[in-house]
Amino acid sequence: MDIDALHARREDRRRTVRRRRRAVGLIVALAALVAAVVILAGGSRGGSHSARRDANSARIPALAHGRGTRSPAGTAGTSAAGGRPGTEPVPILMYHVIAAPPSGAPFPGLYVAPAEFAEQMLALKQAGWRAVTLDQVEANWRSGASLGPGKPVVLTFDNGYQSQYTQALPVLQRLGWVADENMQLSGLPPSQGGLGQQQIRGLVAAGWELDTQGFSHADLIRLDAQQLHYEVAVARTAIQQRYHVPVNWFCYPSGHYDATVIAAVKAAGYAGSTTVIPGWAHNTDDPYRLHRLRVLGGTSARQLLGLLAATREDPPAPASYGGA
Repeated sequence: MDIDALHARREDRRRTVRRRRRAVGLIVALAALVAAVVILAGGSRGGSHSARRDANSARIPALAHGRGTRSPAGTAGTSAAGGRPGTEPVPILMYHVIAAPPSGAPFPGLYVAPAEFAEQMLALKQAGWRAVTLDQVEANWRSGASLGPGKPVVLTFDNGYQSQYTQALPVLQRLGWVADENMQLSGLPPSQGGLGQQQIRGLVAAGWELDTQGFSHADLIRLDAQQLHYEVAVARTAIQQRYHVPVNWFCYPSGHYDATVIAAVKAAGYAGSTTVIPGWAHNTDDPYRLHRLRVLGGTSARQLLGLLAATREDPPAPASYGGA
């Protein structure tokens, strides 16, 4: 082969390589252009973003059964702007009477002195806690609604004692905090230390959430179907009509529940219910078996903070509970 032929063959190979490189470059540029058009088109349709948010919410129900990965303690609630369900566990504290126990009281532990209660609330605030309601917690776990700054804690008050209005409310108002009242429709009359209707309305006006233990604090696991429906479903409707509030949460009287009781609470339309089983409420818990921490009389502020720290990882509540 002569030199000219060799040069010609080499030149042909170079032209072929250059043509291939130009073709590849054109394909890459075209692919980038198509991708940009798709992204711009998708961004202009709000519905596709909503669909993605709905899909994420569907993967993590508002409150699911069993427990999964938990977030670090003390992290703030997920912002509503993100639209992703929050995962932060929340302690729910349980109070009864905010007063010194009278002589001969059958359950003196249910009485927390007003000064003691005020010290506990101040200690919580100084430790970075902030009171929220169960509805706010559920909204965070369901759709990422903000729980505000600080570590969220829910304060619940059972049975409708008048001292919850006269003693607890002023303390919480000074802090800018709210609470949940678990009222009974046939509770104590005001003459015997029970909340009056105007006081209950005052709690609602102050931002408290109104939930219920039913009509009469009955032991639900011992009732027949008609009685159970009355205590759970009829009670909710009566409170809704009287006070014009949603009443989304049921509180088991004395903490007693079983599968039949849980089914009745679900059928009545409640979002969930609270127990007396110690521990924190987690977004992966059964919403009809949420933990609470009972605060007994004589508990110092330091002991309360220790109780919170010690119970965060307690196991899920049992399938049923009928007393110790």
